[in-house]
Amino acid sequence: MIDFSPSRTFKCLMTCAILTFGAISHAQQVFRVTTIPEEAATEQTRKFTPIANYLEKKLGMKVEFTPVTDYPAAVEALVNKRVDLVWFGGFTHTQAQLRSGGKIIPIAQREEDTRFQSVFIAKTDSGIKALADLKGKEFSFGSQSSTSGHLMPRNYLMEAKIDPEKDFKRTAYSGAHDATIASVVSGRVAAAALDITVWKKFVSENKVDTKAVDVFFTTPTYFNYNWSVHADMPVAMRERLTKAILDISMDTAEGKEILTLARGTRYIPTKAENYKPFEAVAKSLGLM
Repeated sequence: MIDFSPSRTFKCLMTCAILTFGAISHAQQVFRVTTIPEEAATEQTRKFTPIANYLEKKLGMKVEFTPVTDYPAAVEALVNKRVDLVWFGGFTHTQAQLRSGGKIIPIAQREEDTRFQSVFIAKTDSGIKALADLKGKEFSFGSQSSTSGHLMPRNYLMEAKIDPEKDFKRTAYSGAHDATIASVVSGRVAAAALDITVWKKFVSENKVDTKAVDVFFTTPTYFNYNWSVHADMPVAMRERLTKAILDISMDTAEGKEILTLARGTRYIPTKAENYKPFEAVAKSLGLM
């Protein structure tokens, strides 16, 4: 006989409540990671899945990496706390800081990000040998929110007295660094600017023929990418996460894979002040 007594019913309700609460708590234990889409989604997944797997072991919880469609989506995801950790460029980090009222904390960067550069590329038979030669040509940046693919290249163009809106025949935005390279290789544009590490990766993997397309100008150095979290993340969690990232080493097989995919040699601490200049640059260019 089935027991429908009040005490039995109460016990069942309590059990269901506990199970439901447990399911909610379990769901909250998923740590979410994303990145600005500097390359195709398949490449992002290949590049960031190993660090997600590493953090899963270090943090003792499920870690999921999910690509986003564009740079603004990565900014909004962290500002609205839909993700816990984001790989930002200097410009997107600054955008997130302003959108959140200063509640974004950069916790680590590659050592290479202390002296980052952009490259300008063109077909070698185009006659483009210097920035001044770009006048009257079709040109492509990457994403409008990209530091190395738009903000800093535009800044150095303006310093060279070249206004993209006035001096180029057409200005395009590819959306990602790999697409930027493809736009020059295919002849859709005469020249373009992008992240130096993506360019070097394509060259090292023989994905571009430097006899046909090559660098004609490299910018001065500047700070760039970082791992950022929201200030509402508990301090203890932020400290564990930071330590885990800083502990990644080329001396282990796992660390070597992560850093090689990240195109870096090691992660080092960083601070918000390193990215403050981007706000002034963006405002001077009318981009913020």
